[in-house]
Amino acid sequence: MSTNSTIKEAVHFYADGLKIAGHFTPAVGPKPGSRNPTVVCIHGYTGRKEVYMPGYIRELSAAGYNALEFFHRGFGDSEGVKLRCKPWDQVTDIHSAVIYLTQRADVDPQRIGLYGTSFGGTTGMMATAFDETIRCAVSVGSSADCLRSSYDRRTYSDRLDWEELMKVDRIERVMTGQSRRIPYGDLAPSGRAERDSISTMYKVQEKYPEGYPIENFDHTVKFSPEQYVDRISPRPVLFLHMEKDTMVAVTEAKHFYANAKEPKKLIIVPNANHVDVYEPRNPEVFKITANHIIDFFNENLRNAT
Repeated sequence: MSTNSTIKEAVHFYADGLKIAGHFTPAVGPKPGSRNPTVVCIHGYTGRKEVYMPGYIRELSAAGYNALEFFHRGFGDSEGVKLRCKPWDQVTDIHSAVIYLTQRADVDPQRIGLYGTSFGGTTGMMATAFDETIRCAVSVGSSADCLRSSYDRRTYSDRLDWEELMKVDRIERVMTGQSRRIPYGDLAPSGRAERDSISTMYKVQEKYPEGYPIENFDHTVKFSPEQYVDRISPRPVLFLHMEKDTMVAVTEAKHFYANAKEPKKLIIVPNANHVDVYEPRNPEVFKITANHIIDFFNENLRNAT
């Protein structure tokens, strides 16, 4: 299977005046000059899309889909406050990405879908709820309500300690304009398998030694796409989740599904955890996940009208 990696195109567009950097990978197979179905691929909370996104881009391209991946503002080569995660700003980034795609001669504007991994599925579902240009959407391992999901990650005692730290940071943000930086694992604690991946796959300490802003917590816990996911209907949605996910509990996918309207689908992959969906971590589970995603797009995007 062709990797198609040599023909991906560096692209950019703007969101709120900020330059957003990404890559566009064309579909394999269609005739030159044709307009093809396209999938917007949204990265997760760490922002390390260069580590875990390539496999999905390759599979989508080989299946006949253009794929657009980009760094949200503040991540990678995109402009913005480094590593600041404000979900509604990221929704704006996604909407801007979709507008950009509609201006390309090789994209069919009637056949644009969305795939979001982890937090990318959280923002992706919200973006889809408010943009009918997105014809169908997939979330993989995503929180439906970020406050509830945050409670799953800390004991009551840990939450009390965390709130004391947050109080200090809120004051410092107001008085100095800056938020403290902490290691990713402190900002988003998780189970053993996912903790291990932070150093062995994501390598966030190596990439971002200064750490992530504590303020990200305040921004994300106010975000609850399950309250809006019903707006997506009658466009199809797929919620994919790993049964043993200790970063984002499988119940989050069930909440998403319960709040969505038809057509909707829920797939739970048995005996797998959050990071198993990524090819560098678990090629077998990655392939299962990628196949489910492509099957969904084949059914709901390829021949959409």
